Amino acid sequence: MIQVQILYFASVREALGPGERVATRAATLGDLRDELIARDDAHAQALGRHLPLRVALDQILCEEISPLREGAEVAFFPPVTGG
Repeated sequence: MIQVQILYFASVREALGPGERVATRAATLGDLRDELIARDDAHAQALGRHLPLRVALDQILCEEISPLREGAEVAFFPPVTGG
């Protein structure tokens, strides 16, 4: 298990709050998203595969195949966010 910090932005933040620290067995960003979706209905609605979300790993936009590491910061947000 590794610990990662997750940040949520825009509509995802409205649904789930600003973020959370989680222990995960996920190897990639996509695996992490799937784990979060399986947690509960709120996560499934906000992070579901039907939504075109972007993901950043340590403040760099990445594909979901990118590997996770201990202490990583992961951010989920819609493709267009306002300031």
